[in-house]
Amino acid sequence: MSEDATYDRLISLLDVSGVDYRLIDHESEGTTEIVSALRGHPSVQAAKCLVLIVKVDRRTTRYVLAVVPGDRRVDLRVVRSLYNARYAGFCDADTAQQLAQAVPGTVLPFAFDPQLELIADPDFVAQPQLYFNAARLDQSLIMSGADYVALARPRLERIAEPV
Repeated sequence: MSEDATYDRLISLLDVSGVDYRLIDHESEGTTEIVSALRGHPSVQAAKCLVLIVKVDRRTTRYVLAVVPGDRRVDLRVVRSLYNARYAGFCDADTAQQLAQAVPGTVLPFAFDPQLELIADPDFVAQPQLYFNAARLDQSLIMSGADYVALARPRLERIAEPV
């Protein structure tokens, strides 16, 4: 899926659902800390979205889209424990791009591929306003945490740890 197709799917989802959101144009940037400064908000309100591979056993592999506050990182030990898995780590770039349907730096906090399980940290979704790149490096989206949870329906788990 192309960058434009993912963007169009996101905007269509938001419009059809009737949630309030706002688009923000900014310089092309995919690093959470830098783009948070461009958008003018604390990085705790930014979605840091990472595609993980979880090897439950030798035959079972799962893929997880982990969403944590922008000022934290994913605790891979916790993710491994959630699945009672033998391994949890970052997915290779090609697989991550295919599953997230976005290039690095533009991964959405929504799982459009059925193979991708969405887990969000409660500290992120508790924010009154959430910011994330809108499947593009030069445009972001802002929406409420409550609307995000209602629309994305993530599994809520404490998966973030301080950087």
